[in-house]
Amino acid sequence: MFWFLLIALVVVVAAVTLAVLSGRDGVLPEAEPDRTAWSLPPDRPLARADVDGLRLPVAVRGYRMTDTDDVLDRLAAELAERDARIAELEAALAGARAEARGAVTDAVEGRTKTGNDEGEQR
Repeated sequence: MFWFLLIALVVVVAAVTLAVLSGRDGVLPEAEPDRTAWSLPPDRPLARADVDGLRLPVAVRGYRMTDTDDVLDRLAAELAERDARIAELEAALAGARAEARGAVTDAVEGRTKTGNDEGEQR
C-alpha cells in the first residue's frame, strides 16, 4: 500500500509540474483588476443602461463592501429624489384637476343661473 501511495504522489506531482511548465511558455495571464473599470456617471442622474451595465468588483468573500455600499447609497438617493419629484408632480396635477373641476362647476352653475334668470324674466 505504501508503494502505491508513493507512486500516485509522484505521478500527481509530475502532472502538475508538466501542466505548469507547458502552459503559455510558463507565463501566467494578467490578472483582471478587481475594481470597476466602468463607473457611474457623477455629472447626471442614473439611467437604466447605467445600472444594467454596472459590474461590481469582487473580493475574496464576495463583492467589495465599500464599492457596493457606494453604489447602493447612490441608487437610494436618486430613487428618493425621484419619489419626491413624482409626489410633487402628482400634487400639482391633483391641484390642477381640482381647479379645472371647480371652473367647470362654476361655468355650469353660471349657465344654470343665467338660464333660470331668463326663464323668470319671460
